[in-house]
Order: sequence, then C-alpha cells, then structure tokens
Amino acid sequence: MLNLERLRTLDAVARYGSVSAAAAELRVTTSAVSQQLAKLERETGERLLARQGRGIRLTDAGRLLADHAERILSQVALARSDLEAQRGRAVGRLLLGAFPTAVRGVLPAALTRLRAEHPQLTVATEEMRPEEAVRRIDRGDLDVAIVLDWTNRPMTLPAGLSKAGILDDPVDVAVPAGHPLADRPDVVLEDFADDEWVSWPSGEFCHDWLLATLRAQGIEPRVSHMADEHHTQLVLVAAGLGVVVSPRLGRGPLPAGVRVVPVRQAMCRHVFAVWRADAGARPSVRATVDALCAAGRELAGPEPAPARGPAADHSGGSRRS
Repeated sequence: MLNLERLRTLDAVARYGSVSAAAAELRVTTSAVSQQLAKLERETGERLLARQGRGIRLTDAGRLLADHAERILSQVALARSDLEAQRGRAVGRLLLGAFPTAVRGVLPAALTRLRAEHPQLTVATEEMRPEEAVRRIDRGDLDVAIVLDWTNRPMTLPAGLSKAGILDDPVDVAVPAGHPLADRPDVVLEDFADDEWVSWPSGEFCHDWLLATLRAQGIEPRVSHMADEHHTQLVLVAAGLGVVVSPRLGRGPLPAGVRVVPVRQAMCRHVFAVWRADAGARPSVRATVDALCAAGRELAGPEPAPARGPAADHSGGSRRS
C-alpha cells in the first residue's frame, strides 16, 4: 500500500524542485521530508531521487510515481470537496424494509416525496415481516425499517435502536357477506366466540397478538386457516372459511363477498419507523424518516379538534414516537 502522506511529500518535491522547498511548503523539517522519501523508496523498492550537483533530481521511477501522485492527490481533493458539498444533504443509497401493507399504504407517497426533495438519494426497498426487519436493523443490514406493534402488545426493541411514529392504523373485522353480523354498525369481539378465524402464520408477532387478544375477551380462538398476506386472508373470508382482523392501511378494494365491521374495542396497530441510533445523524436516514412521517400524517388526515369544556382530555393522543 502506498502511503498518501508520502505521496504528498514526493509531489511537493517534484513541484518545488528541492527538499528544502518541499519542507517549507509542507511546513515540516527537511529531515522529515527526507525520512518520508526514504520510507517511500523502501515501500516501492525503487530509487526515486538521485544527486544532481548540490541538489537532487527525480529518477525515471520517481518521475513516474510523482505523476501518479499528482493524479491521486487531485482525486482525493475532489472527493473531499464532494463530501463537503453534500454535507447535510441526503445522497447515496439507502436500504429500507417494510411489511406488506406499509409497502402499499405508506411507501408510494414517501418515496415520491424523497425523489422530489432529495434527487441524489437512491432508496431500495424490500418487503419483510416486522420481526425480520428489526433483526436486520440491529445487525446493520438495513438502514430504516417500517414495523408495527399493537395497542395492547407493544414490541420490545433492542437497545441502540431509535423509532418515530408514522401513524395509528385502526383495524376492523372482515366477515363473509352472508355472516349474521355483516350489516351491523359495530361489533365486539365476543360476538365472534363461535366463529372460525383466519390468522397470520403460527409464531408471528401478529398471530400471537390475535390469540392473546381473543383470549383476553374470554374467547378460545379456533384458527382454521393461516396466511401471511392480508389479501389472501380476505379471499379466504370471501369463501366463507372464517373471519379475520383487517387493518385499514393498504387494504384497498375488498374482494366480492366480504364486509368489514368496526370493532367497539378500538383495536389499533402502531406503525413506526426504526433505525440504529448511531445512524441517526445521517442526512439520508433523517430525510427518509421525515418522508415516512409526512406520508403517515397525510394518510391520517387532520387531527380532530380538541374537546371543549371541563371534560377536555389534555393527556395527548395515542400516537407513539
């Protein structure tokens, strides 16, 4: 490996014609210049300087290496200039992971905003479950992730991760169109004590949440079918094979033969961005998180007006950060 400071010393000698002039330019002693050049000769295995009268001259090898040193130092200066120019700006490449409904419901608006406001930032996205996204953020394999937890089942994040709330996502229960509760204005979970359920795969965070939530209402769940993707779950509901919890984010048009009914228990997913705390100062991470939060605010719509009078609640909303 060629040492950059030694190449800088050789370049100064080539430019100014003597060790003393090079030392003056570099603001070091002539002895320091001579030592650097001697080390560079040992590194290259070439004689770089030769005596010429009372001075020195570059050998052919010295001149060749000095020409390369000039170009190398010029490129280094350009790199430093580019880094200075982009300081505080979001540039480069960022890898973002998100669960499927967030990919559909949040990412399009956020990525469009990023492309318009930070054209030198390239964001690559990958669909994955929240648990996997958190593991990969923790390992440093992802830059930012969109993950979720539930009002009654918060997700524990590893130490060293930061998060910001994107939106709260209410959920309904989706039922076949012919279900006795299909036309009700709202329901409670106890109404489905005798129904079969469609759920996420066993072992997933959301599957465990569903079982715990139903059991908390005195219902022993009968999970007959499992599917990872919400649209697949709804197709199973349309076939009359069960009922399912149906988040509103990214839901899109319902399949024919499916109805959704609001739940009085106000079940809700918290959707939030996660990143490593030690990467929080990176402009690309900050810009991405800001864009995700802005997309979430647009989806959530305007905040409701505060209540008036003595019953007003000043404790704040349920949105988490």
